[in-house]
Formats: sequence, structure tokens, C-alpha cells
Amino acid sequence: MAYDTNMRFKFSILAIGLQILLIVLFGIFVRYDTQGHSASLNETHVDDEFIKLYPLFQDVHVMIFVGFGFLMTFLKRYGFSSVGINLLIAAFGLQWGTLMQGLWHLHGGKIEIGIKSMINADFSTATVLISFGAVLGKTSPVQMLIMAIFEIAVFACNEHIVGSILEATDVGASMIIHAFGAYFGLAASAVLYRSGLKKGHEHEGSVYHSDLFAMIGTLFLWMFWPSFNSAIANPGIEQQMAIINTYFSLAACVLTAYAFSSLVEHKGKFDMVHIQNATLAGGVAVGTCADMNIGPFGAMIIGFLAGIISTLGFKFLTPIFASKLRVQDTCGVHNLHGLPGIMGGIAGIVATALQAKPGFSPTIQGAALATTFAIAIVGGVITGFILKLPFWGQPPDQNCYDDTIYWEVPLEEEETVNNLIKHNIAVSE
Repeated sequence: MAYDTNMRFKFSILAIGLQILLIVLFGIFVRYDTQGHSASLNETHVDDEFIKLYPLFQDVHVMIFVGFGFLMTFLKRYGFSSVGINLLIAAFGLQWGTLMQGLWHLHGGKIEIGIKSMINADFSTATVLISFGAVLGKTSPVQMLIMAIFEIAVFACNEHIVGSILEATDVGASMIIHAFGAYFGLAASAVLYRSGLKKGHEHEGSVYHSDLFAMIGTLFLWMFWPSFNSAIANPGIEQQMAIINTYFSLAACVLTAYAFSSLVEHKGKFDMVHIQNATLAGGVAVGTCADMNIGPFGAMIIGFLAGIISTLGFKFLTPIFASKLRVQDTCGVHNLHGLPGIMGGIAGIVATALQAKPGFSPTIQGAALATTFAIAIVGGVITGFILKLPFWGQPPDQNCYDDTIYWEVPLEEEETVNNLIKHNIAVSE
């Protein structure tokens, strides 16, 4: 099927229309949250939650815009799209997420904006960026905006079910962000399966400098993950435990990922794909029970196991998904977010059964995990069919994983030299 990839009017009209709609909806429904602030603008309040949580918000913000963006720059000819479309999705998503999440928590018919709603808006955006990794290189910017519209709406519904109806705990969002985003994206990728890419694509791999850029994303994510898992935790000991548990889970995960990368690779060498991704799995897996009294050693066990599962997933499961299950997972989100997210949900079930966080039921935790998985799969499949409509435009197989179809790309140095030579020959003749 032929697709029109000319975005001049299609993308511009969609983007402008969406932004105007957001402005109108914000004008109708959104206002500042002024509770807990000083009555006078000239006074300060030592207990101002906004200022206290702003550093954590900034850490999460860096993860969304820098961490996720650069993590996906490993493709040798898709760096502009990896960082650029990441920015596009995130900027739209945080606005749309504010509305979709806020509609479940109205105050006098209004959505009140405070620091926690801003953090949660970034969280909603993270789900789409995780799903973006599953379809990276095979979708258009128009399709990604459409995916963001539907996925964030479904995410907000699932979050409300898990948090408000089931009343499960998932402070670091192993289930509601990581598992949800991964399986939503994988389900969409399965629907968008391309038989023409079954044997791979010449631009699908990486080069030395693109892998180096991707490590920038890894390092930013790794450093700021404790903030991600603790940002919405209850102040005090629970927030402190969330930071400490994530800190040690990540550390243990790194050693395990390096060890198993060497173990499964030829001649004991490290695979940069494993190091870029599996080293982060500990942050995902410890999320659900980050604020629970599992002890630093418990967090380290979770990180240890997450590093093993993620590395083995990249080595053995990704090829099976592509060849047998018709799921082309470009970034391996199943191994970084999906499996560790499921593991995090299971860890939460075990931890609540051991009374690591009194007041929460392992049965409810299990129901939350199952619900999240089911909603993600169904939502991803439906969204995949919507994205498959030819109206949105989609890159043909030969142009996948290549920036030039959607970006003005500077000529490579070699091409520039060749053009100069041709020009000089033409002039001399």
C-alpha cells in the first residue's frame, strides 16, 4: 500500500489544531492550585510543597526530555527523529496528560495545577515515549501525535482504576507506566508489523558514535531514576526509602547486566545494547515497592534479578519476538520496561504479602497488574489499527530508520566532498 509522506499541510494542521484545542480547554478547565500557599504574594511559606518538590520535578523532566530522547539515538541514521520527535511527543503529552488525568480529579469543575500534577503529567508522557521505542523508525510524526492522544487517554483511565478504584500502590509506576507503556507499544507494533522488514534493514543498526550518544541518555536516566521513583511518595520515611531502594537496586543491576552481557556474548565481550538498557532495569523493577520497607538488601536482590532478566531478554527474546511473534521491537522496550515492569508488579505482590507496606493487599496488587496488562494490550491493538489507516502517512519500508524522509538533513561529509569534485569537473569542462 502506498503512503503519502508529505507532511507540509497534514502535520502542520494537526499540530496547530491540537495546540489551539489545548489552549481552549485549559482556558475553560484549568486553574492554579493555591491551597497551602501564603495568602499574600509578598509572603513566603516554609512548608510550600511546590518549592520542595520542584527539584524532583526537574529531575523527572530531564529524564523525559534528555534521558529518553538520547537513549533512542543508537540508530545510525535516525538521531534527529529520536531526539526531535521525543521532544514533540513530550511537549504535547504533558499538556494533554494534564487534562486527561485532571478530569478524574476535578475541584469545583476545575483542574487545579500544582507541582504533583506537573510531575504526573510528565509520567503520562513517559508511557508514550516508552511505546515510541517499540515503533521507532517505522512511524511518522503524525502517527506519533495520534498515538499520544489515544495512549495518554487510556493511561489516565488505567491509572484511575489502579490508584483510585482498586487502591493499589505503585509509587514508582513499574506497572502503570513501564509495563503499560511497553505492552501498549508492543501491541501497536504487532498490528503495524511489516513483512518487508522481517530480514532487517540496512539502517536499523548502530555505529560507534550513535551508541555513544545513546549512552548519554542511559547515564541521565540512571542518575535521576531515584527522583522518578520517589517524586510522588509520601514525604518523610517513605520518600527516603524510595530514594535509597532505587539507588541500590540500580547499582546492583549494573554489575549483573555487565556480568551477563559478558557471559552470553562471544569471547566474553560486552554488548553496548545491554549496557545502554539492562543497566536501567533495576530502576524499573523496584518501582512498585520503592517506598516499602524491603531493606536495601531487598532492593539489591530486585536489581540483581532485573539485570539478569533484561540482559537475557535482549539476547534471546527480541529475536524470537521479531521472527515468531511478528513484533518488531526496535528499542527492546519489552526487555527494559515490559519484563522488569511485570517483575516490579510481582515484587509488589510479595512485599505487600510480607507486610512491607501495611494496609495494602497482595490480591489487589495482583489485580492491578493484570488489569494494567489487559488494558495496555487492548488499547495498543485498537490504537495500532487506527495508526494503520493510510490517511496518517507512514514511511515505506525502504525509508524506515532514516531521518531524510521527515527532516532536512545536512549532507554527510563524504557526499559533500563528492559533490565538490563533480562541481569542479563540470566547471573545468
